[in-house]
Amino acid sequence: QVQLVESGGGLVQAGGSLLLSCVASGSRFSIGSMGWYRQAPGKQRELVAVISRGGNTKYADSVKGRFTVSRDNAKNTVYLQMNSLKAEDAAVYYCYADPVGAPGDYWGQGTQVTVSS
Repeated sequence: QVQLVESGGGLVQAGGSLLLSCVASGSRFSIGSMGWYRQAPGKQRELVAVISRGGNTKYADSVKGRFTVSRDNAKNTVYLQMNSLKAEDAAVYYCYADPVGAPGDYWGQGTQVTVSS
């Protein structure tokens, strides 16, 4: 059974930093793109950052210059370094992974990020 396990969320002051990690395990398919979405209360889930297996990245405009997505293909792990956090970054952050040649995506259970002002 495929599992995506996130870690690194928590409470941080505005202007602070957090590093999120997500490990994918149990997939019989190779992992293609990986990334992060977030969902704040009362809002739709939105893309934060995505990284291809080859390292190409894409970011939401709201996080460009502050967040960095990276991955370790050998470990099926994706990271999200979040700097200069703002109150509006507070949300549940979800990791996802796209299995190559298989329908659908894998999703993590989410990790809460809270930013205090």
